Amino acid sequence: MSKNRIDVLFLDDEENNLISFKSAFRRDYRVHVALTAREAREILDQTEIPIVISDQRMPDTTGVEFFQSIIDTYPDCIRILLTGYTDIKAVVDAINKGHVYRYLTKPWDEQEIRIAIENGFSYYNAKKELREKNRKLQKTNDELNRFVYSASHDLRAPLTSIMGVLNLARLEVGDFGDDPYLPLIDRSVKRLDEFIQNIIDYYQNIRSDTIRNEVDFNTVVKGIIEDLGMLSGKNIDFRVNISQSGSFLGDSFRIKTVLVNIISNAIKYQRPEADSQVVSIDIDVLADKAMIRISDNGIGIEAEYVDKIFDMFFRATQKNSGSGIGLFIVKEALDKMGGQIDVKSAVGEGTTFSIEIPNQV
Repeated sequence: MSKNRIDVLFLDDEENNLISFKSAFRRDYRVHVALTAREAREILDQTEIPIVISDQRMPDTTGVEFFQSIIDTYPDCIRILLTGYTDIKAVVDAINKGHVYRYLTKPWDEQEIRIAIENGFSYYNAKKELREKNRKLQKTNDELNRFVYSASHDLRAPLTSIMGVLNLARLEVGDFGDDPYLPLIDRSVKRLDEFIQNIIDYYQNIRSDTIRNEVDFNTVVKGIIEDLGMLSGKNIDFRVNISQSGSFLGDSFRIKTVLVNIISNAIKYQRPEADSQVVSIDIDVLADKAMIRISDNGIGIEAEYVDKIFDMFFRATQKNSGSGIGLFIVKEALDKMGGQIDVKSAVGEGTTFSIEIPNQV
C-alpha cells in the first residue's frame, strides 16, 4: 500500500466507468481498476487494498456476491457497494451477506465517494490498531498468567517445608503447647497455601481445555473429605449420600475443583459455638446430569451479599481467613462445563449450594 495515498480498488464491468472513476480520483488515491471479479481478486492477492468499491449489477456476479467471496480471505478491507438502481433486497443482502461499509447510488457523487473512502480508511486503520492492541494485550495477559502460575508453584516448595516444621513442632510439644506464636504462624501459612492453590486452580481452569472422562463421585468425595478433614483440624460431622448407579462422563479436574472449594467453605465457615458442626453432601447422578447439594449449619451469608459471592476477591465476612477467590473459580469451572449453581443461605443457620453438571455420556 502506498505510504502517501490510499489504495482503492474499483470493480465494474463497464470500461468507461473504470476510466471515469480513475480520472476522477487518481490524483488523490492510488486507484486500481478491474473489469471482472477474477481480476479484482488478483489485485487483492498482490496488493494490500484497504478500500474496495464494486458495482452491484454485473453479468458474471453481483457486487454482494463478490464481497461475500472475499470476506474470509480479506476480512479487513472496507467494502463499498455502488449501484445504479434502488433495490431494497440488494441493500439487505449487502449488509447481511457482503458486510458492506457503505451503500452508494449511481450516478456517483464525487464528494460523497471521497467522504466514504476517507471515513472507511479511518475505520480500517482503527480496526488494525485495535487488533494489534488486542494481540499485545493477550500476549501480556498470557505472560502474566504464566508468571503467576510459575511463581505460585515456586512458592509452594518453601511453604511446604514451613508446614512440615510446624507439624514437627506440634508433635513434639503437643499442639504447640503454650506457645502463643506458633498457632498464628500455622494459620497464616495455611491461609497462604490455600491462596496459592486457588491461584494454581484458577490458572489451570482458564488455560485447560474441557476434558471428558469417567467420574466416580463416591471416590472423589471420599478423597476430598479425608484431605480437608485432616487439614482443618475440626471435628466435622460429614453426612454423605451419593446415588450413582450409571456412568457419568465429565471434566474430573473441574468437578473436583468445584467440590473442594464448596466443601472447604462449608468447613471453614462453621459456627464454633454450635453443638455439632455438620456438612451434608447429597449427589444424585441421573442419565443427563449430576445434581449436587452441599449444606452446612455454619454462620450463613447475609442476603445482600448472596449475589456477590462469586465475584473475584469478594468476601461476605471477615470472620474467617478466606481469599475471596474460591467461589469465583467455582463459577468459572461450572461455566466451562455448562453447569449451574444456586445458593440459599440464612445468617446463623447455614448455607446450601445446589449444583447441576451435565452428563456428557
